[in-house]
Order: sequence, then structure tokens, then C-alpha cells
Amino acid sequence: MEEGTLRAGMRPWQMTFLTVVMGILTLPIVVGYLWILISTFSKRTHGLIPVDLDGRPFRGLTIENWSFLWEDPNIWHVTLNSFILALGLTIGVVLISALAGYALSRIGFPGRKGFLALTLILHAFPSVTLLISIYFVLRWLSRIPVIGRGLPVIGGIGYNTLGGVILVMLSLQLPLGIWLMKGFFDNIPWDMERAALIDGASRFLVWRKILLPQIKPGIAALSIFTFIAGWNEFLIPYTYMTQQEKSTIATYLNSLLSDTAPVNYSQVAAVGLFQLIPVMIFFVLTQEYLLSIFAGGVKGGT
Repeated sequence: MEEGTLRAGMRPWQMTFLTVVMGILTLPIVVGYLWILISTFSKRTHGLIPVDLDGRPFRGLTIENWSFLWEDPNIWHVTLNSFILALGLTIGVVLISALAGYALSRIGFPGRKGFLALTLILHAFPSVTLLISIYFVLRWLSRIPVIGRGLPVIGGIGYNTLGGVILVMLSLQLPLGIWLMKGFFDNIPWDMERAALIDGASRFLVWRKILLPQIKPGIAALSIFTFIAGWNEFLIPYTYMTQQEKSTIATYLNSLLSDTAPVNYSQVAAVGLFQLIPVMIFFVLTQEYLLSIFAGGVKGGT
């Protein structure tokens, strides 16, 4: 409704001007993605034109840059690790943030304002400043039997384990998630919640059955941002997982770059595009929920 009203109030030349401006602003992004796509199937490129080793244009097309998919089995290990990391991080952040956001929004307990201020301060710290202290914490957790090193799938929650990386990233992502969820809960009226509480429903039942369906767009948005952050994360896995078979696709991509040996940038582009494909699919499947935030706020989840 608002979009149609906005278009109706604009003159044709204004719409044309805005379209041209948006096209100019997005052109570098489109060209960049187009270059990546062309490079993955070329031996070399001169701009957007594929060339062979002799420099002849429109030649040198090849699929050798994608040979890592069938020649290097480690790529599937790191891809699985990245998926487990992104999925585990998403589930943890959404669940804890939804619980904490509800408590901070609806329950007036002592220390509430101080906790909110503390989470905001923690979010302001860049992760690189905490690397050394987190290292000692993970080494201490590694000494705990079974939990430190011995859990299936994630390996544990200590140093050089996938679970340890998930735990670190979870602590770094939670402040933003808690504030985001609290904002969505603040926008929900008290009427239905009061009625359910008067009828004898517990706080947990009200949270699960009444409030969560009202903030589906917020949950979707937090899930998308957290999944992308986990899938693309480089610094934390690179620092706290030393074995190649335990690394993620971001660290695998970094291993293709060298300061002393020639770099096959076409292969780097192919691995980068391979890393981008799941994110694009995930975004396309969930963009409707993101758009519903701007279209109808929390009502978009009902």
C-alpha cells in the first residue's frame, strides 16, 4: 500500500531518475559478481574477457578451476564443518536470544538495566582483542573429560574442536541477538499475554505458544544474519582449529593464497563462488520473512 502510494505521488521523470541512479550504484556490484563467474571458467581474464595463456581473447575456457570438487575430498569435510558451525550457531543464538529477550522485555528483575548495558558493552569489543583470553579458556575446557574432547560431530567444547568455535562465536553473537529479540518483544501488546496468564498459562507456555508466532520475521532475520556470519567466519576457526580436516571453507579458501608461490586466482574465485552458493540459496528461500519486517512489522509473523 505504501509503496503504491509512493509511486503514485512521483512523476515519470523522477522514477526514471531514481532507476538510473540505482542502476549506476549497483553496477560495480553486478560487474564484480560477473567477473567472478567468468573467472571460474577461464584460465585467465583481461577484465571481463576470458583469454588463453597466449592472450587470445574469448579462449581458454576450462572447468579445471572446479577440479577441487572431485580431486580434493577435503573440500567436502570443510563444507560440512562450515554447515555444522553455521547451523549450530544459528540454533543457539536464536534460542537463547529469544528466551533472554522475552525475560528482559517482560520481567522486571533486579539488575535488568545493568545486564542490558553489559551486553551492549560486550558487543562493542572486537573479537580480535579477546583472542588470547579465549584461547586460555578453551585450553582449560579441553581438560574436562568427554565434554572438552569427546563429543560426537562437534568434537567437544575445548580448543581445536568445532564445538569450541561454536561456543566462542555464540558468545560474540548473543549481545546483538538479545537486543534484537528484546526490541521485537517490546512491540507486542500485553493483551493476549495477560489473558493467557489469567487463564493459568505458564510464562514458558505464553512465550512458546503466543509470543514466538508474533515475532517470526524477527526470528527469521536473526537466523539469516547468524547463519551467514557462521558460514563466512574466518578469524575464529582459523585461530582455534589447527588441523586441516577440522577447518572451515573460509580457512580452506585462505590456504589457496600464498606469499611465496604463484596464486591461481581463477581457482580462488571458483572456491569463493562455491562458498557463496549456499548463502545465496538460503537468502532466496528466506527473503520473504525479511521483507515482512518492513512491510508489516511484527504483524508480518501472524
